[in-house]
Amino acid sequence: MSTTWQILTGNLAVVALVMSVWAHFYYRFRNLSALQSKVAFGLTMGLGAIASMLLSIPVNSGAFIDLRSSLIAISGLFGGPVAAIATMAVAGGFRIYSGGAGTINGITGILLIGAVGVAAHIIVQNRKIGIIDVVLLAAAVCVTLVGSTLVLLSSADGQTLTSIVAPALFLNSCAIIISGLVLLQFERIALERDLLTAALTQTSDYHYVKNSQSQFVIVNRNVAEHHHFSSPAEMIGLTDFQLATQRRAEILFAEEQELLRNGKPVIDKIEQLREGEQERCYSTSKFPLRDGKGEIIGLAGATRDITEQRRVERELTESRNLLSHAMAGMSDGFAMFGPDGTLLFCNEQYRCLFPLSAPARIPGANIKDILRKVAETEERRDLPKDVTDDWIDNAAAHLHQDKDEEIDLCDGRWLSLRTRLTTDGKALVVVSDITAMKQAEHSLRELAEQMKSLAETDALTGIVNRRAFDQAIVIELARSARNRTPLSLLLIDVDRFKAYNDTYGHVAGDECLKAVSDCLREVVKRRTDVVARFGGEEFVVLLPETDEGAAQALALKFLTGLRALEIPHAGSEFRYVTASVGVLTKQSSSSELVSAELIKRADDALYDAKRNGRNQISTWSAQKCDGRRQKGSSRSR
Repeated sequence: MSTTWQILTGNLAVVALVMSVWAHFYYRFRNLSALQSKVAFGLTMGLGAIASMLLSIPVNSGAFIDLRSSLIAISGLFGGPVAAIATMAVAGGFRIYSGGAGTINGITGILLIGAVGVAAHIIVQNRKIGIIDVVLLAAAVCVTLVGSTLVLLSSADGQTLTSIVAPALFLNSCAIIISGLVLLQFERIALERDLLTAALTQTSDYHYVKNSQSQFVIVNRNVAEHHHFSSPAEMIGLTDFQLATQRRAEILFAEEQELLRNGKPVIDKIEQLREGEQERCYSTSKFPLRDGKGEIIGLAGATRDITEQRRVERELTESRNLLSHAMAGMSDGFAMFGPDGTLLFCNEQYRCLFPLSAPARIPGANIKDILRKVAETEERRDLPKDVTDDWIDNAAAHLHQDKDEEIDLCDGRWLSLRTRLTTDGKALVVVSDITAMKQAEHSLRELAEQMKSLAETDALTGIVNRRAFDQAIVIELARSARNRTPLSLLLIDVDRFKAYNDTYGHVAGDECLKAVSDCLREVVKRRTDVVARFGGEEFVVLLPETDEGAAQALALKFLTGLRALEIPHAGSEFRYVTASVGVLTKQSSSSELVSAELIKRADDALYDAKRNGRNQISTWSAQKCDGRRQKGSSRSR
């Protein structure tokens, strides 16, 4: 009896070892596809079943007892039919190889337990597997084993069943429950790790972890891209000595080693760095990392690019300084409130700036009475609909704070309130009418928008220019890759345009280009599409979420419309102004392309249209591209 328990306990240790091996390679297998991961899981469980069978206990001639059933059942529950089939194939193959009178019975048992595991997987496939499912699986396996044992081992005596089969059933149940708990725990850990990885890699800041030698252990994609690496994994093990200048690397290393020695974090350290021709400003924080014993084992760093924030702060400071100088010559309103909120003093201009609540703004009045009058007359637009005593008490409590406010009055005026505290607890309030400034800001914003529009518009045709197109194609390429949608490009060239200019003059040439752009705008209707002048007599149309067929149809519609204009062209073989169109479509499944490559392919297609006789459409393909490279790429417009 003790020998049986020892052997079966050894079997249980084998099961535990198999689960440990799977846990060790768990994250490597997570990089595989779902099917590959399930096959790997099934094969691992199958190898574990073989190890268990090598430590089996013979019951009678050709029949053995072991813990293979636990791994087969676990494979079916967590891996589904694919993993179960892989496990049964490995275990069954080994059982056939082992031979013996009980081979058929052994194969039958493997198939039965595999079916139980798959059935359990099918039952729970629409929800997350829990511990109760594992316990129920263990019970189902026990029932199946009892039934199969009574049928397949009918000749075994009661002592055999008690001394061998009963321990096997118990330890199979234990093995199933232990294995299930291990897998559930690692799934939970994997989920937490995925969440942590996503939080680290998808943030807009630069995050990294270093060990005690200041070597990078973890970096997010922003750090890798900043240092011109294609993958964060390429930076693992590097130090700043491989990434920065010797002087800067020495400074960073000394700073980090000091942090690791004293455990004091670096908070919001501001650095001005020159990157190429540009000055950038960064805010960096570094914190020591400690193990379970409290020993410092590394550091975590976060760096934020605050160049734009600093620029905005600087502009805001300059604006406030300018406003202060301007207000020096204005008749502002002044008021002094005591520590208890009583109005001690105010000038007449202060009362005039608040005409509706002016009767309450007299020395001796409390700020709460003034606020009630403001609410009663609805003098301010930013007040809540229902002003309660609690709101008034809260607003009065915030009077004695250094603050700058801008309030919108019901008569359309804007007032600036600057509150400053004196050393004895009084609040000095300076009120200025900033309506004109607010209107100027609005006008400046409108002017800025107009200037931006002018900078992005082609002066001759009125459509967007090359600069605006270059910005748009980068955005649409990123959106196409992110949403897995097609993106099409039409590159259009007016045929024999130099001959047209030579024959009719440049003024007529400009009118011709206007007519072509108008024709394009007639056929390109969607707001998301971009029609741009590419340069000279070339135009380009960017068509998001447009497949090749739709792009070709639109190009044909344009050519038909241009021919219908019948603009005379004596220097053309067609006697009228025509155009050639190159069509390029990036399919939703295509690999990522940069904008230059996309334009190059459209230009190649346009070359084919020119080479084949002009006044036609040509669509880019790899075969055409290869043929053209062999023949050269020059073309006559």
